[in-house]
Amino acid sequence: MAQPVSPTENKEVSRLRERLSSRLDKTRLAAFAGLVEQGEAGRLVLQDALLAERDAGQFTWLAGSTYRMLLADGGEGARQFLGENFPLGLLPLKSSKGVDYAHLEQLLVEEEYKLADIETSRKLCELAGEAAVKRKWVYFSEVPELPVEDLQTLDQLWRVYSDGLFGFSVQREIWLGAGRVWENLWPRIGWKDGNTWTRYPGSFTWDRSAPRGHLPLSNQLRGVRVMDSLMNHPAFATDASS
Repeated sequence: MAQPVSPTENKEVSRLRERLSSRLDKTRLAAFAGLVEQGEAGRLVLQDALLAERDAGQFTWLAGSTYRMLLADGGEGARQFLGENFPLGLLPLKSSKGVDYAHLEQLLVEEEYKLADIETSRKLCELAGEAAVKRKWVYFSEVPELPVEDLQTLDQLWRVYSDGLFGFSVQREIWLGAGRVWENLWPRIGWKDGNTWTRYPGSFTWDRSAPRGHLPLSNQLRGVRVMDSLMNHPAFATDASS
């Protein structure tokens, strides 16, 4: 939904505000970049959009990018806005098992995607139980018992802080588009090139130049069964990808 226009707002900022409400992510990304270049006037528009997403309870990549921009801004206006509206951070890090996702969120905010991937694997093990923590990986048979709430929190963190590029639900969307055929999925997300699997860690791409759905790896080295269990988990039965 478009936000109300200030009577003092210049035409370019108004145009970018309107484009920010587009259904097309490409258009919204361009509008976001344009608003950042507009300085304080653009920041105020992005703050309005961030509050609108919070009030709707639907955080998208726009919220993550705006939050990251405000943290980096360092100005008094940005600090005051975050202190008043997001004193505990951007996302409600829900967990039915009391798992703490604050460190993972910080890594994703800082775009430390390789470290975030490692932390995600740790959290999956923590959710699966003591045996998984000791072995440092999750059996495919343990995945169906992972809590819906926690998997959705992990997915939301990845989506919100990657411009909607990464996340389990993003991978599921691509998998469904590939006809649920694994051999069609792997090259689309950059996990395989012809007959050659992408080698960990050096051949993976740890930034947002990666193919859509490239991360998280979700035990990629353990084969298809863990991935299959994740893609069929009730947490992602209805996609809410941004």
